[in-house]
Amino acid sequence: MRAIGIILAGGNSRRMKELSSKRAISAMPIAGSYRSIDFALSNMTNSHIQNVAVLTQYNSRSLHLHLSSSKWWDFGRKQGGLFVFTPTITAESSDWYRGTADALYQNLTFLKNSHEPYVVIAAGDGIYKLDYAKVLEYHIEKKADITVVCSELYGGEDVTRFGLVQTNEDGRITEFEEKPMVATSSTVSCGIYVIRRRQLIELIERCVMEDSYDFVSDILVRYRNLKRIYAYKMNSYWSNIASVDSYYKTNMDFLKPEVRDYFFRQSPEVYSKIDDLPPAKYNPGSAVKNSLISSGSIINGVVENSVLFKKVYVGNNCVIRNSIILNDVYIGDNTVIENCIVESRDTIRANTTHIGAQDNIKVVLEKNERYAL
Repeated sequence: MRAIGIILAGGNSRRMKELSSKRAISAMPIAGSYRSIDFALSNMTNSHIQNVAVLTQYNSRSLHLHLSSSKWWDFGRKQGGLFVFTPTITAESSDWYRGTADALYQNLTFLKNSHEPYVVIAAGDGIYKLDYAKVLEYHIEKKADITVVCSELYGGEDVTRFGLVQTNEDGRITEFEEKPMVATSSTVSCGIYVIRRRQLIELIERCVMEDSYDFVSDILVRYRNLKRIYAYKMNSYWSNIASVDSYYKTNMDFLKPEVRDYFFRQSPEVYSKIDDLPPAKYNPGSAVKNSLISSGSIINGVVENSVLFKKVYVGNNCVIRNSIILNDVYIGDNTVIENCIVESRDTIRANTTHIGAQDNIKVVLEKNERYAL
């Protein structure tokens, strides 16, 4: 494909509450065995983009560990590859990334040294499958300056946390409002853009010269009437996990057979780093219903409508319903957990109860007795 890829994976969100206190949003576990960034990386490699940069910043340690080997996404190649860039002190700059445009500006050398004519920019917190080559075809067909991938959100979703888009009959964006107070449209930007590489360099340099640092507000919104900016409508599954409610809902969506079938049984595949763990073990007396149980887990109690990530231990007489249990959690005997997200490496004491509500998911953080850290 005649494009390079850039994944923006450095952001944080207060909507994630305690869940983002020790990891980047792009490193959040998804669907039992994956991380959020796996979906953008898989889309890149499935679209035959061979040169991909990941821009990280906030709480990036676990994300860097996950990306330590590029072979899992087939980027271990002589031509191109996977590059991870963090803010670096140079003679010209000693700042953290001050925004998405500034993150691109501080890594402008990567853009200038590339030879592909186009750039695909994607957020690292989106859960979806998309052939970027089709977006590029649309971009060229419309003779667009910038193409924004969009999706329709229905069913009570809080669209005000996204950029809202309005288009004309030809698909050209006429209005672009970033995180408005009142929703004026149900069409949201997915944080995926296609743009000509030389034009991106020019816009980024001009943006930073004017002390502006945000790609959406200072380029897309500002130039919506000056540049030919088009919307590419994505009709398949898309979700953004940058809030506790949306993170919970996205993981629960994977309990639906049609969602699991779409992501894991239909081509192209979603790839991730593989851990060398034994399969899940179900001891006598355990009962599991409509749940995802990941490798390395040991189940002794009842698990219903839940997602359990890797190396989870569920003690005797436990009841877990409508909950997400992250990696390496020990749950003591006689524990009840409902409508909760249990943080990774937690030790849940025996004979305790944690119950949230469907409209108010509880994040459980317990003092860790198994580790010195």
